[in-house]
Amino acid sequence: MHSLMGTSQEAFKLKASLFTLTTFHLLNADAQLVHQQLKPLVEQTPRFFQQLPIILDLFSLPSVTNHIDFPAIISCLRGYGLIPVGVRGGTAEQQTLAIQSGLAILANIKTETTDTTSKPNVPTPAIHSKLITQPVRSGQQIYAKNSDLIIIASVSPGAELLADGNIHIYGRLKGRALAGVSGNQHTHIFCQNLEAELVAIAGHYWLSEDLQDLQQTLTKGSVQIFLEQERLQLKQLT
Repeated sequence: MHSLMGTSQEAFKLKASLFTLTTFHLLNADAQLVHQQLKPLVEQTPRFFQQLPIILDLFSLPSVTNHIDFPAIISCLRGYGLIPVGVRGGTAEQQTLAIQSGLAILANIKTETTDTTSKPNVPTPAIHSKLITQPVRSGQQIYAKNSDLIIIASVSPGAELLADGNIHIYGRLKGRALAGVSGNQHTHIFCQNLEAELVAIAGHYWLSEDLQDLQQTLTKGSVQIFLEQERLQLKQLT
């Protein structure tokens, strides 16, 4: 029998880490219905969903829901690039089924929020900024790692902007803009002319249909998008 005492090379270390995960709120346990509604969403923004770890939230399921076919739902989600890692909420039976399907059970922790009414919503500055002066064409993807992204030209439909920090667009945005892609919920998107296919902050997103409804209450001009109490907000810049 060998002892760990005297071993010169360590095989592993365990360290606690904090990660931000996207929450997939399951409203219906029908895997086929999930497939039908997820397919067009992923087709519109495929890169956003690739290798995206998610938590399945069961709190919004109807109370009459008991059995959940987790293997079918997991297969559906993985087929579109999402990676379910655990569940939150649900009955004891549902959690047992989740464990049998290889999912972790997360504690039902309520997110704490603070009163921000007396404080200006100021974006967290990134260490660096990446500046793009040329138009971003359809099919192009620009990623600003560990920095803000500044675009002083137009962004065509089908183009994609990603940044770990804030995104500033001093032109027309017709493509997709995803800020805080590494999980920073304090990032902002600033845009002079918003006609986006999708905008997202730290995994929380709006599609073009959502933006069209929201912009009806605003006058034309520059806007900012940010998270407040885990909900996206759209405000006019004056």
